[in-house]
Amino acid sequence: MLAAAGGLWRWRRNPLRRATDLAEAWVAFLALLLLCLGTPLVGWLVGTAADAALQISARVQQERRHTAVARVVGPAPPGEPALPDRAAAAEDRLRQPVTARWTAPDGTERTGTLNAAREVAGPGAAIPVWVDDEGRLVSRPLSARTAREHAVLAGVGAAAGAGLAVEGARRAVVRRLAQTRYARLDRDWAAIGPDWGRAGTGG
Repeated sequence: MLAAAGGLWRWRRNPLRRATDLAEAWVAFLALLLLCLGTPLVGWLVGTAADAALQISARVQQERRHTAVARVVGPAPPGEPALPDRAAAAEDRLRQPVTARWTAPDGTERTGTLNAAREVAGPGAAIPVWVDDEGRLVSRPLSARTAREHAVLAGVGAAAGAGLAVEGARRAVVRRLAQTRYARLDRDWAAIGPDWGRAGTGG
C-alpha cells in the first residue's frame, strides 16, 4: 500500500513533470483505491460464499453421520487399512489398528478396522465412532463453528491474493511507464547528444 501511494506526489505542478509521471500518479491512486476498498470486498464476498457452502455441507454431514459405539474384537490383520483419524495424526505411534464391531443405524452389525489408542485397544473395549447412513465408518462431521473458521480463512486468503494481484499489476504498469520514459530520454539524447557542450549550440 505504501508503495502504491508513493506515486501520488507526481500530481504536483512543476515544469519537470512528464506525462508518464502523471500516469504513474493515477496508477498509484487507483491501486490505493483498490487496496483499500476492493480487496476487503473480495475477501468479504469469497468468505460469505464459502461460509454459505460450508454451512450447507456441515448440516448435511450432521444429518447423515451418527454416533455409535464400536467394541474391539482384537488386533487388525497385518496390512488392513484403518479409518484415518486426522485429529490423532500426530499420535500415530500411540495408536494401533484394531478390528471392531458396531451397530449401523439400520440395526445391522458391522465389522471394520479403525485406529484405537493403545490403552483402549484391548478386546471388549468401547470406542466412540461416527458412521454414515449405511453404517460405514466416517470422520466427525464438520461443525458450524469450524465451517465459519474455514470461511474466514478463505476470505482472508482471497483478500490477500487480490491485494498481491493489484500490487503486481501496479508494478508492471509502472515498469512499463519507466521503460517508455527511458526510451524517450534515449531519443532526446540521440537528438541533442552530438552537439552537447559545443559553443553556440542550443537555444
